[in-house]
Amino acid sequence: MQITGQQVVLASRPDGAPKAENFRLEKVTVRPPGEGEILLASRYLSLDPYMRGRMDDRKSYASPTPVDGVMEGEVIAEVIYSNHPDFTVGMHVLSRSGWSSHCVSNGDGLIPLDDRFKPITTALGVLGMPGLTAYTGLMNIGKPAPGETVVVAAASGPVGSLVGQIAKKAGARVVGIAGGKEKCQYVGETLGFDEVVDHRSPDFVSELAKACPNGIDVYLELVGGEVWNAVFPLLNPYARIPVCGLIAQYNANDSQKGTDRLPVLMREILSRSILFRGFIVREYWDQRPEFLDEVAPWVASGDVRFQEDIVFGLKNAPEAFMGLLEGKNFGKLIVQFD
Repeated sequence: MQITGQQVVLASRPDGAPKAENFRLEKVTVRPPGEGEILLASRYLSLDPYMRGRMDDRKSYASPTPVDGVMEGEVIAEVIYSNHPDFTVGMHVLSRSGWSSHCVSNGDGLIPLDDRFKPITTALGVLGMPGLTAYTGLMNIGKPAPGETVVVAAASGPVGSLVGQIAKKAGARVVGIAGGKEKCQYVGETLGFDEVVDHRSPDFVSELAKACPNGIDVYLELVGGEVWNAVFPLLNPYARIPVCGLIAQYNANDSQKGTDRLPVLMREILSRSILFRGFIVREYWDQRPEFLDEVAPWVASGDVRFQEDIVFGLKNAPEAFMGLLEGKNFGKLIVQFD
């Protein structure tokens, strides 16, 4: 058995926004699986903002991708050859095998996918890591109460869209922030948020204030930057801020320095008793069964809506990823392998 596969590696570390030359598409010969191993063929690759941080060589919650190493990422893979008693040919699993068409595995860390994942791509989006991030961040940290105002940026994306829909079920008033007419229309009409504000509007700050006449009680932070600047003055006493992303700041480098606002921020955190809590979804991994038990039926019934943005071909992953960091995707960004 000899298979030629493809992989995308980190060719060089970016300075600021990633460029095409920071990635390299390679052909590789895939070794046959040995005793107790399986051969996986990747079917779908999840593209997520956290990957930008892995491209930098700096201290973080996870090790950086080495130069010439395969780009980090979660995939839905199919077992195409098995020497392992627990994995049969045709099974689909979640794997951390990254931007690669094939992987030989001993089965460690693989998560079999059952019939709750329909379509199967939901295992990377609304029922995957983004969905679990939304659910656990909102329920453990945000804790919305009936009548409170919940604001979420990137509201058409895989995390923000589910945050808003769950908050609505909790009886909260939900205000979404999105970029552009199409995304705003989707958030308001399809997802059913109470208000939607376009962050590209020249009057964004005043429009957000108008949409939140009683202030903001919960703000799930995904973006940072100018969106955060507009949200900050509107936070109520005892507001809760789960922080799981800062996509507007991921491409910043040392040359992009601004006014030090930390003293003002700290003063207001104290005077308004605001709770900030950064979290990584793996902290709440043990809640995955509870999350699936509650959210999967909502997805199956159509009570929770979701949007996927599927790009075809691993060769197009770098361009799609660069677009993700600029907000060009609409919904959960996924690469379908050739």
